[in-house]
Amino acid sequence: MGEDLGEWDDSSTIIPDNDAGGSIIAKEDCIISGLEEAREICEYFGLSAEPLYDEGEFVPCGSRVLAIFGNARKILQAERLILNFMARMSGISTLTRECVLLAGAANKGVRVACTRKTTPGFRIFEKKAVFLGGGDTHRFNLSDAVLIKDNHIKILGLEECLRRAKSRASFTKKIEVEVENYEDMLLAATSGADIIMFDNMSPSQISEGMRLLSEKGLRDGVLIEASGGITIERLAEYAATGVDVISLGCLTRNARWIDLSLEMD
Repeated sequence: MGEDLGEWDDSSTIIPDNDAGGSIIAKEDCIISGLEEAREICEYFGLSAEPLYDEGEFVPCGSRVLAIFGNARKILQAERLILNFMARMSGISTLTRECVLLAGAANKGVRVACTRKTTPGFRIFEKKAVFLGGGDTHRFNLSDAVLIKDNHIKILGLEECLRRAKSRASFTKKIEVEVENYEDMLLAATSGADIIMFDNMSPSQISEGMRLLSEKGLRDGVLIEASGGITIERLAEYAATGVDVISLGCLTRNARWIDLSLEMD
């Protein structure tokens, strides 16, 4: 709040302390989110707010999505903060919904997940926006699961990483292994990994990995995730491989802001 208000707000203080009303307008079709955060911002400024849509609902261009009532000066002071939250979160929700529909058309059971490629300090809101768009939030932080990545394997070797993970992590935590070849894939599947992540592998490579796991009777024992450099344009190809999860950094990294505005009554 203080960052946006600064030391002295001459722009808003020229407005009298009269009661007024305003509305947040969607200037384009979108999946709306951030309404709860907007309401909390309004409450901080002593304003009342009435959401006109549910979080995660489709909103057509030109719709009023939030009605705001209270001191006119306070409404103008809260305006940009409200719009920043809603535009950013709605952009993520809208892109997520697009990806969920694309992937679901090729693989009805696949989950579309985000990653930890998030804005520092804003992760909880970005991941909430993914959830509201129909996506999976994946890990919120390093404590949520054990993820054995390439650099872990380079330091200790995969077998030792798995041994330590199983001996040290709580029984409630899943162990996921990032693999770049079939040898590591099979080792992970036979050594206690709960999830195997195909990292930066093509759809054809993943399909072959899935075939090998099925051939050896290992497919049903693990969840399979595809990740790394997956674009929206190739999302359906990856989904068609039969993986359980596709994680996309672009959901939070590349989502554009939705065009929203405040209009006073």
